[in-house]
Amino acid sequence: MTGSRLRQEDFAPRIAEHPSDLIVSKGEPATLNCKAEGRPAPTVEWYKDGERVETDRDSPRSQRMLLPSGSLFFLRIVHGRRSKPDDGSYVCVARNYLGEARSHNASLEVAPLYYLGEARSHNASLEVAPLYYLGEARSHNASLEVAREYLT
Repeated sequence: MTGSRLRQEDFAPRIAEHPSDLIVSKGEPATLNCKAEGRPAPTVEWYKDGERVETDRDSPRSQRMLLPSGSLFFLRIVHGRRSKPDDGSYVCVARNYLGEARSHNASLEVAPLYYLGEARSHNASLEVAPLYYLGEARSHNASLEVAREYLT
């Protein structure tokens, strides 16, 4: 009777925390969060663009780690001209014998070498353009412009 009673308490997985879209810099660490609930505790796997993600549990040399919570941790984001192995759309899948649950898709995007934006405070503006920095600050009718090449 005890065995059948435990089975009645079992339930299919559900995603309690879905991953969010990320924009990260090349070489930096990142985490895609995913938390699943179920009984028995579900196993979690990650998929990128429909392909299963290899983690440290598959290969000790992997830059990606599956955390006990189910989140996917990147030791450092890899991104090159020819290879962009971390850029893509991710989904976590939680499974137990009663079924599976899929998270919402989350995109991981590697930030380009530039950020095109503008911030204004007290008549000051800042713009960053590809491969160089352009800044302009105005205070009491004085202006300053700076251009600096981005060195890698």
